[in-house]
Amino acid sequence: MQTRTLLRQTEKAYIQTLPRFTFGGKIVVVQSQTEIRKALDVLRREKMVGFDTETRPAFRKGEMHKVALLQLSTHSVCFLFRLNMTGLTDEIAEFLADPVVLKVGLSLADDLSALRGRHDLQPQGWIDLQKYVADMGIDDRSLQKLYANVFGMRISKRAQRSNWEAHPLSDSQKIYAATDAYTCLQLYDVLSELRASGAYRVIGPTVEENEEKKIS
Repeated sequence: MQTRTLLRQTEKAYIQTLPRFTFGGKIVVVQSQTEIRKALDVLRREKMVGFDTETRPAFRKGEMHKVALLQLSTHSVCFLFRLNMTGLTDEIAEFLADPVVLKVGLSLADDLSALRGRHDLQPQGWIDLQKYVADMGIDDRSLQKLYANVFGMRISKRAQRSNWEAHPLSDSQKIYAATDAYTCLQLYDVLSELRASGAYRVIGPTVEENEEKKIS
């Protein structure tokens, strides 16, 4: 296997030069109990799924909203669970606590804390890409930077601050949400292979070294 070169840190200016990537699979919006059961039947057949959540942004001091959307993606289909409509049901919580199907996400502490605002979760079977790449010597912590680093493509964050409780969700919201969940799965596929084989090298200064340059 040819050795893959990865950056220790990915610059924002570099990301803006890259072609855009969006999820090209099927997107299924889940907003009823029947749809929840059907979606989970599909997801339980997987060994691993990509994960993310979205919450309606707050623009006033003291304003807070519960997580509105839960995204779970296979390699071919992403399910968007509209938790603001269905709540986080016991059946969904059981899936998130199932250690058999691994869930891959990024900055999981924040997402799981938000989900606990809807249900007393006991999550098992989780992989946090932030911790995973840190062990590989990569300092990137955002999904956009990490995806640009590994795949040389740009994920748009334009819909991030949109209203995730809107009904219906816009096409741009659905694509954005599905892309974030799917790319977590896609990243783990490549990174786990590189990590297992050791066929990669990380180049560039560390965060500390860049800070020292700024000071000097």
